[in-house]
Amino acid sequence: MEITYASSSLREISTITTSSSSSSIPHAMPSGSRPVKIIPLQHPSSSASSSSASATSCFPTFLENIGFDKWINKIKSMTFIDWIDALLPCSRWIRTYKWRQYFQVDLMAGVTVGIMLVPQSMSYAKLAGLHPIYGLYSGFVPIFVYAIFGSSRQLAIGPVALVSLLVSNVLSGIADSSDELYTELAILLAFMVGVLECIMGLLRLGWIIRFISHSVISGFTTASAIVIGLSQIKYFLGYSIVRSSKIIPLIESIISGADKFSWPPFVMGSIMLAILLTMKHLGKSNKHLRFMRAAGPLTAVVLGTAFAKIAHPASISLVGDIPQGLPAFMIPKKFGLAKSLIPTAFLITGVAILESVGIAKALAAKNGYELNSNQELFGLGVANIMGSFFQAYPTTGSFSRSAVNHESGAKTGLSGLIMGLIMGCALLFMTPLFKFIPQCTLAAIVISAVMGLVDYEEAIFLWRVDKKDFLLWTITFCTTLLCGIEIGVLVGVGVSLAFVIHESANPHMAVLGRLPGTTVYRNTKQYPEAYTYHGIVVVRIDAPIYFANISYIKERLQEYEFEVDKSTSRGPEVERIYFVILEMAPVTYIDSSAVQALKDLYHEYKSRDIQIAIANPNREVLLSLSKAELVELVGKEWYFVRVHDAVQVCLQHVQSLEGTTPKSATSDDRATFSQRFSRQRGEGGSSSVDEESGVPSDPKNTDSLSEPLLIPKP
Repeated sequence: MEITYASSSLREISTITTSSSSSSIPHAMPSGSRPVKIIPLQHPSSSASSSSASATSCFPTFLENIGFDKWINKIKSMTFIDWIDALLPCSRWIRTYKWRQYFQVDLMAGVTVGIMLVPQSMSYAKLAGLHPIYGLYSGFVPIFVYAIFGSSRQLAIGPVALVSLLVSNVLSGIADSSDELYTELAILLAFMVGVLECIMGLLRLGWIIRFISHSVISGFTTASAIVIGLSQIKYFLGYSIVRSSKIIPLIESIISGADKFSWPPFVMGSIMLAILLTMKHLGKSNKHLRFMRAAGPLTAVVLGTAFAKIAHPASISLVGDIPQGLPAFMIPKKFGLAKSLIPTAFLITGVAILESVGIAKALAAKNGYELNSNQELFGLGVANIMGSFFQAYPTTGSFSRSAVNHESGAKTGLSGLIMGLIMGCALLFMTPLFKFIPQCTLAAIVISAVMGLVDYEEAIFLWRVDKKDFLLWTITFCTTLLCGIEIGVLVGVGVSLAFVIHESANPHMAVLGRLPGTTVYRNTKQYPEAYTYHGIVVVRIDAPIYFANISYIKERLQEYEFEVDKSTSRGPEVERIYFVILEMAPVTYIDSSAVQALKDLYHEYKSRDIQIAIANPNREVLLSLSKAELVELVGKEWYFVRVHDAVQVCLQHVQSLEGTTPKSATSDDRATFSQRFSRQRGEGGSSSVDEESGVPSDPKNTDSLSEPLLIPKP
C-alpha cells in the first residue's frame, strides 16, 4: 500500500499530488491547500448494514453475538468419538494409557493420597458437625464417579475444610448436630450442590464467578481458616465452646470456659500438631522426603491411637464406634427444607468453581493437556449427586491432596480409582480401629491443613502492588471474621462488583501526542516528550462505550477541550480547539445510548464550530455508527484509519481557518527517536521508517516524518 508523507520540498509535493494509487486517496482540503494522501477507511456496505438490521436476520445475529452459533456448529461437527469423550472424559486417558510408564506412578500416587485422605475425611466430618463415618462415605463414592466424569487427571476430590465449615455454619442454625435431621440435611445439601454444578456446567455459566476478585477469595479463605482453627481448639482445651462462624463469640466462649482447661488433650494435641507441621515442612523442602507430607496425618493417627489404646487416658475424648461396611443406597430426604439451604448451595458451588476448577486448570497446564472448565464443573456435579445417594455430604477438589497427587507423579485418573479402593478397604476392614483415635489428633490434622490457607503473603503483596485490592482483601477478611461467612462473602463480592462497575463507568482516557520523528501517538503523561498541535486534541478511549460510562466520557472530553497544555504544542498558533480526534482502536463495543450521546456531542461541538474526527474504529463499532446514521452525520471524510491521517487533515484545516504559520522545528526536534535508536545500534544514516505502516521514507529527506503535511500560506 502506497502511503505519502509530508515533505518540505514543493517539487516533491507536486510529484506526490500527480501520482496515483489504488490504495491511497487524496483528502479534500480547503482551497489554496494541497491534498493530503491518506489510507482510505473501509466503510461497511449499505447492503450489509440493511441486511443486518432486517428482522429476518436479527435473531441469527443475536445468536452469533452471544456465541451460540459456534456452540451449535461444534455440536454438528462432533464425531462418535468426540461424543464419547464429552460424555465420559475418562475415555481420553483410557485410550492412550501406557501401562509400563503410567501404572506404577499412578499406583504410588493413589496409595499415598488415599492414606492421607482416610484420617482427613474423618477430621473434616467432625468439623462439619457430622459423625466421622460420613467423612469416609464422602471420600468413597464421589471419587469413583469423578474419575469417570471428571476431566482433570490429578485433582483429588473429597471432603475439604472450607466446605465443611460452610455445612456446619448453615446446618447448626437449623438442627442440632446430634439429631438425625442434621445428617439428612447435609446429604440433601450435597444433592443440591451437585444439581447446581451440573446446571452451570451444561449452560456454560462458569464465567460468572470470574467477576469475583482474587483478593476477595484470598481474604475470605484466610478469615475462614482462622475461624476453622479456633473452632477446633476445643479438642485441645478439653471443654466445649460455642459453634459459630464469627470470631468474637468464639473468643468469648474460649475465655469464659478457661476454668475447665485440661492439660492432657492440650499436650497431646500440641505434640501431634508439631509432628504434622514438621513432616509437612520436610516433605515440601526436600524432594527425597516428599512422602512425609502425605504420611503426616496417618502417622499422627497411628501414634494417637496407639497411645490411647495403651494408656487409656480418661481425660482425652476418643472418636468412638464407627460403623463397618460400605455405604448403603439412600435417596436424600427433607426436600421441604431445601429452600433454607439454597444460599449455602450457591456458595459451595462458587467455592467449587473458584478453587477446584482453578486447581484443575493449573494442574492440566503443568501436565500438558487441555481442560474444559464447564465439563469439569459438570463432573463435580455428577460426583456430588451420586455421592448424596450414598450418604455423602458436599465434596470438592482439595488443594493439598491434589498437590500431593501431582507431586507423587499421578498421570491419569487411575490414581483416583486407587484412592477410592483405599477408602473402601478402610470402610470394610479398619473401622474397628478408628474408635480409639483421639479427638485432639483429628483436630490437629484439621488445624495443620488450614494453616496453609492463611494467605498473609497475598496481603503484603497487594499492599505493595495495588492499594485498592488490598482494601478489598481487608474488607472481606474483617467482615468474614466479624460478621460470619455468608455476610463476609456477600460484602466481599458486593465491593468487588462495585469496583468493577466503578472502573467500567470511569474508563481510562488519555490525551495523545506525537512522538518526535514518528507517526506514533501516545499518552502525553506516559511520554512527556510527545507533543500536540494547536487547535487539535487527540483523545484515546480505553474501554467499550455504553450507557454507564458515556456521561463520564463526555465530561472528560469537555475538560480536555479547555485543559490543553499549549507549552508542548506545535503547528499554527490558534487560541482554541477546532478539532477533537477520537482514537477508538481500544473501543470494542458501543451501545445505542452511547451512539445517541455521541450524536448530541456532535451537535454541541458543531454549535461551537468544533469538528469531530474518528480514527481506527473496529468493524463492529463502525457498523453500529453506520446503522445509527452517525457516519453520514459526521461525514465519511472524517473517519480515518490512523490518528496521523486525521492530524494531517485537521492541521491543514486549522491553517486555512487561521492563516497562521507553524513554529519552526528546533534541531533537537529533528533528532528523532528512530535516529537515536539507529545511532545506538551503530546504524546511523539509515533511512527512516514509518513506525505504523512500515513503509520507508525517502532517505534523502530525513525530515519527512518530522511534521505532518503543512505548507505556510504565502
